[in-house]
Amino acid sequence: MILTDVADGVLTITLNRPDVLNSFTRPMAREMQAALRRAGENEAIRVVVITGAGRGFCAGQDLSEALPADGEPMPDISEIVRDSYNPIIRAIRTLEKPVICAVNGVAAGAGANLAFACDLTIAAQEATFVESFSKLGLIPDTSGTFFVPRLVGSQRATGMFFLAEKMSAEQAKDWGLIWDVVPLSHLQETVRQLAHRLATQATRGFGLTKRAMNASWANSLDQQLEVEADCMHQAGRTADYAEGVKAFLEKRAPVYKGR
Repeated sequence: MILTDVADGVLTITLNRPDVLNSFTRPMAREMQAALRRAGENEAIRVVVITGAGRGFCAGQDLSEALPADGEPMPDISEIVRDSYNPIIRAIRTLEKPVICAVNGVAAGAGANLAFACDLTIAAQEATFVESFSKLGLIPDTSGTFFVPRLVGSQRATGMFFLAEKMSAEQAKDWGLIWDVVPLSHLQETVRQLAHRLATQATRGFGLTKRAMNASWANSLDQQLEVEADCMHQAGRTADYAEGVKAFLEKRAPVYKGR
């Protein structure tokens, strides 16, 4: 239900249920969790790309898992949230490597919030985003209530959540929800070039930057200044920092190994 490919230090995870716009099932979520876990364990992987097969990125939850069987009580949807989506978001945010999302089509519900939780998200001009939860009387999950208000502010987030209106890729960029928008025909190559660029840079520095940014959501200024100092201490002991300094003094381009 997902496809994985590793090339030049980049792990590409492709959601692969194109006939249903790559909507999530529990087995699919477990496969993605395992792929992200392997990315964290494998030093040769320095960037992760998440995208979708076919004409959509991800339509969210496959509702066939969230509906009651004949004569059965309504299933507890919180179990799906805890088992499927929460581990994915935690894995993305704690993976100390860049995670790029390439949104090739519709991103709805959990699919939209998955895209917003990644480090850098690039969408095709044809892509759309929609917080579709209110249409079912549900609340946004997959970290939507955490990231979206912080990215766009309370009023815009409330409008997105309550009204459940489709948002174009250009509007998502204008509001700061994603990094960039390109024609669909250019999406794959644009993401490939970005992933390659990041995969050849100082991976540990990226990871420590991500760690510090994650900590900032809950810290006071004084606490965050200490986080920065601690992360700088760790960055200053990496082989990549030593190479960066050496390359600067030798007036050449650095060759980073991600260590």
